[in-house]
Amino acid sequence: MYQRVTPVLTVITVRQGVSAAHPAAVSPGHLILRRSSRLGVTVADEAASTFRTQTSYDADPVFVMHQGGKIGIEPTVDVPDRAALAMAYTPGVARVCSAIADQPELAGEYTWTGNTVAVVSDGTAVLGLGDIGPAAAMPVMEGKALLFKKFAGINAVPICIDVTDVDAVVAVVTALAPSFGGINLEDISAPRCFEIEDRLRAALDIPVMHDDQHGTAIVALAALRSAGRVVGKELGAMRAVVCGAGASGIAVSKILLAAGIGEIGVADSKGMIYDGRDGLNPVKAELARVTNGSRFAGAPEAALRDADVFIGLSGATLPEDALARMAPGAIAFLLSNPEPEIHPEVARRHAAVVATGRSDFPNQINNSLAFPGVFRAALDVRATAITENMKLAAADAIAALVGDDAAPEYVIPSQFDERVAPAVAAAVAVQARLDGVARR
Repeated sequence: MYQRVTPVLTVITVRQGVSAAHPAAVSPGHLILRRSSRLGVTVADEAASTFRTQTSYDADPVFVMHQGGKIGIEPTVDVPDRAALAMAYTPGVARVCSAIADQPELAGEYTWTGNTVAVVSDGTAVLGLGDIGPAAAMPVMEGKALLFKKFAGINAVPICIDVTDVDAVVAVVTALAPSFGGINLEDISAPRCFEIEDRLRAALDIPVMHDDQHGTAIVALAALRSAGRVVGKELGAMRAVVCGAGASGIAVSKILLAAGIGEIGVADSKGMIYDGRDGLNPVKAELARVTNGSRFAGAPEAALRDADVFIGLSGATLPEDALARMAPGAIAFLLSNPEPEIHPEVARRHAAVVATGRSDFPNQINNSLAFPGVFRAALDVRATAITENMKLAAADAIAALVGDDAAPEYVIPSQFDERVAPAVAAAVAVQARLDGVARR
């Protein structure tokens, strides 16, 4: 059984010259930059105490934006008089209720469920903050709901639940499911998140997706396809090393395998994962059987020699010399936040294409390029599931928007590119019909 623990203070030291030139993105109340007594700049987690010394949060524009929450509910019909009220509520509403009781599929047409997603978290893996609990997770879930509405016109309800046991999470979400057309799981810790998603997908006839896994994977694949154009390498000719075997690291590895990457190896905190390594949980053991054909062991730096692609999703630091030993035309996706595995400016000395998870560098790998369009399609066709082929279709649609314009600093569209969500939705809807999961 999972037990919630209190996050501990972590400090990441960044090279002075690099960080001074480009300070880390700081979320007030979560992270601060401070000068250490040694050379360099440190990024300290759990810095909310610093802000408690202020007289008021009102001077901080981030807190001002969050005051009262970032989303709300508005009626979609006008009720100006008693006649309208009699249709919107009793007695008229009873006719709609009776029709749905006879034909449950009508709920998607005559209630908000056909355009509404639940954004569910237990607060156990929130951003880079770790297990901070459901109340503290709410600002992130509100933000996710805001993005659903902004980019895809989808109503999304943030639901932060105060249970962490896998059976309990599955039971709660299953009980809530009739109120929604889809379930977006968010910020649930690994390896629990894999079982939770699998069980919910088996139990429900609406789309369920853990976005930390699959949103990241879709966008990473799209960016890698474009990066391959830049360096003149096909996906099937690439050897990749993924550093991080949590939710996103495993999902990225799986989608790259499905897309036909030449070879991929994955490292966790104990080194490269390979078939037969001691201490692997069932998820990692399954991954080991289909990855690391070269059977690299030990630290990932050795596996990076002559590798074509590095994808960082662990928060660990990457020595510059390890990147320097990669193959010519190397591709480096430095996706840890707020501090990437190596500063992008340093990475560009050795890699032809560099991407990060941050908005202040080119080529941001951001989930918001994927989940709005994927769920838009799933809701529109009343899909019973989100298949692996639908995720691949989403990645291909995003990559196609870049196309021949691919360049070292342009391998992925901006999340504000208005073409993205409609293109993803169209491609995913077609694939849902081909996969037989579309009900209309």
